[in-house]
Amino acid sequence: MDSAVYQTHELSNGLKIIHQYNDNKAAYCGLIIGVGSRDESEDERGITHFIEHVIFKGTHKRKAYHILSRLEDVGGELNAYTTKEDTCIYASFLPEDYERALELFSDIVFNSIFPEKEVEKEKDVVIDEINSYKDSPSELIYDEFEELVFENDALGWNILGTEASVKSFDRSKILDFVAKNYNPSRMVISSIGNIKFEKLVAIVEKYFGGIKNDSVSTQREMPKMYVPRIKQLRMDTYQTHCILGNRAYGYNEDKRIPLSILIEFLGGSGMNSRLNLSIREKYGLAYNIEASYTSYSDTGIFSVYFGCDKEDLKKCIKLSKHELEKLYTQPLGEGQLRKIKRQTIGRMLLASENYENQMLAIGKSFLIFGKVDSSEVFKEKIMDIDAKLLQEIAAEIFNVENLSVLIYQ
Repeated sequence: MDSAVYQTHELSNGLKIIHQYNDNKAAYCGLIIGVGSRDESEDERGITHFIEHVIFKGTHKRKAYHILSRLEDVGGELNAYTTKEDTCIYASFLPEDYERALELFSDIVFNSIFPEKEVEKEKDVVIDEINSYKDSPSELIYDEFEELVFENDALGWNILGTEASVKSFDRSKILDFVAKNYNPSRMVISSIGNIKFEKLVAIVEKYFGGIKNDSVSTQREMPKMYVPRIKQLRMDTYQTHCILGNRAYGYNEDKRIPLSILIEFLGGSGMNSRLNLSIREKYGLAYNIEASYTSYSDTGIFSVYFGCDKEDLKKCIKLSKHELEKLYTQPLGEGQLRKIKRQTIGRMLLASENYENQMLAIGKSFLIFGKVDSSEVFKEKIMDIDAKLLQEIAAEIFNVENLSVLIYQ
């Protein structure tokens, strides 16, 4: 997509807007808030995610039913998510309902009353959610691996919190957290849809412009020094689950994009990834094996996950490390490099056709960087990457001596 299609604006209170016009029948809009579980104190663990649940339970002028029905009554959908560094409320709807959606966003974010009765009721729901992960070791292991890699840091805490922390929440604590963190200068309205930008800005100004910015400057603490750790837990599971990895680059590091390419080549979504071809296709040792990379504002985490039979664990670890070693001991050939560049660009362009995901992506980029790179700029960055750089990055991140390992057995 050309960067010219994105229009941006900032209100006097610091709230930012980014919009891409299209004439599709569906519109997509989200309010992205730069506050996540990483911004919690020890006694607030899980409160950001908990607020995402109870923020829909009533405002000064709406009950929960009216909030949920506001967009659904006109065929729209309302949703939300929480990550370690941001929270988002977003919706899809018909273009003529932009004002209905944005008024609702403003009402639930700035006028929610968090009824005590609903808070108590939702505690059970979230505790059930926490416990449900115990039945999904392939998901739980990712959260526990981050706790291992970011030990004793808020970045390593589970987004859901703990049963004890969730039970401690009350209306007063929630209101204090919202007042401290939910400020316009930490927010972006992101939109893709059939509405003129001037009209969108006018609607946002109407419902958000009068909100005072009381933001107190908060500085996130850098994670403590990384020390590789190995941890093995006894779990009542049919398969053995294993995850190994290392810390990686943050958002603002130039090597972030080249590392993303390496991760895709190593164990991305394609069936032709190196790990899949070796461990699954060649040896038949694991049904599911994948590599992933998550970047944060000042650091990141890389991991390789697989599930296998207990007797195949050592061999799977050995083969995984072998594939990692090859990437920093043997430079990629011209054909391999050309292939992964084309694969990366192709997937990026295909992903841009999902307008909801694209809306969330441009909003997050605008929140973090204050800009969105066009597809042409992105392609240029990809094409400028050479085999030597990828080998250097592999040596920094994939070095088998620096890997932490978590095993469920």
